[in-house]
Amino acid sequence: MKKVYMCIDLKTFFASVECSERKLDPFKTNLVVADPSRGKGALCLAITPKMKAIGIRNRCRIFEIPKEVEYITALPRMNLYMDYSAKIYEIYLRYVSEKDIHVYSIDECFIDMTSYLRLYNKKPKEFAQMLMNAVMEETNITATAGIGTNLYLAKIALDIISKHVPDNIGMLTEKTYQKYLWHHTPITDFWHVGIGTANRLAKLGIQDMYGITMCPEETLYKIFGINAEYIIDHAWGREPTTIAQIKAYAPSSNSISNSQVLFEDYSYQDALLVVKEMVELNTQRLVKHHLVTDRISLYIGYSRDDGGGASGGQMKLTVRTNSNRILIKEFIDLYHRKVASNRLIRQIGISFCDVLDEYYESYDLFTNIDEIEEERNLQLAIIEIKEKFGKNAIFKGMNKLEKATTIKRNTLVGGHNAN
Repeated sequence: MKKVYMCIDLKTFFASVECSERKLDPFKTNLVVADPSRGKGALCLAITPKMKAIGIRNRCRIFEIPKEVEYITALPRMNLYMDYSAKIYEIYLRYVSEKDIHVYSIDECFIDMTSYLRLYNKKPKEFAQMLMNAVMEETNITATAGIGTNLYLAKIALDIISKHVPDNIGMLTEKTYQKYLWHHTPITDFWHVGIGTANRLAKLGIQDMYGITMCPEETLYKIFGINAEYIIDHAWGREPTTIAQIKAYAPSSNSISNSQVLFEDYSYQDALLVVKEMVELNTQRLVKHHLVTDRISLYIGYSRDDGGGASGGQMKLTVRTNSNRILIKEFIDLYHRKVASNRLIRQIGISFCDVLDEYYESYDLFTNIDEIEEERNLQLAIIEIKEKFGKNAIFKGMNKLEKATTIKRNTLVGGHNAN
């Protein structure tokens, strides 16, 4: 049977949840989800459809909202949004098996509806409308959907077509995609086509998907490397990957990563304090899951007020470990070698790469195994306390320093207010 997929999205999700909690209609209410305490430059995580209708762009900054527009400000409540998302996922599971759902984000997922059309005796649009109605009835959240003969077309039908049809359900096949969207601009409206990709295509004189199909493939491979394969496929409306293949995918290597955008510009020394905090938290994740690493990575993003740019690098360790003492020492060394001491820092990212089971732990001849074991037992005790009493139940003295971020970030989800 020919595959039929849908991509279902919860419209302006965070703002819609806030309206639902207040028993307000997001299509008649001006509401912004943002944290004004972060200043006028704070990002609006979501705005209601009514605000979009008057020309305010989604994900704008607070200062970009016209002064004459009156609106409700809702502080982000990430735990609440996750609860709504989980409830809506449970609604989907009443109609569709888990194996046929791929969760793409907190407010968007793909569903393979192929076998369910006969089961429910419905056409693709009728099936999509059934799920959208169920979500509306139980949560008061409006959903939109895209339907396609592959995952890519379902996503494009959602992103581009559903916005311009009365029932908010877009539909595409390869033929209708080529007929109606080959000359659609801007090309950045298409999934996975960012500004960087668009600029490189523009240098070839390519402004739309049709232009990609007319370009010699060897030219595209020369410029984009292996990524040219999906650029070419998507230009034709093709996508061979299925949900079953996504669920069966196993990465060749694993890593544990963490990043944060700092609340303000940090000096060289103050940013090093945050790096130490992040290493300790990630080390506890290693210990908790009985994993070890032998390669670390550091990313530093400099402030735009100081010229922007980034630096960092990787380091291969001589041991494979989850010792906080060893890993902090190695990160400090990497930091001093790679980071400019006279620059202001706004973003930090760290990674423990090539993580493996603790079975593969290894040390050199100079390692004191007894000290390592004593440290691990201490880390396990700290993890147990945090799991029982909360993340801020126990912390180090460095976490109380003025520029430390761990205690504050422990109250956040995804960098935003949890409650």
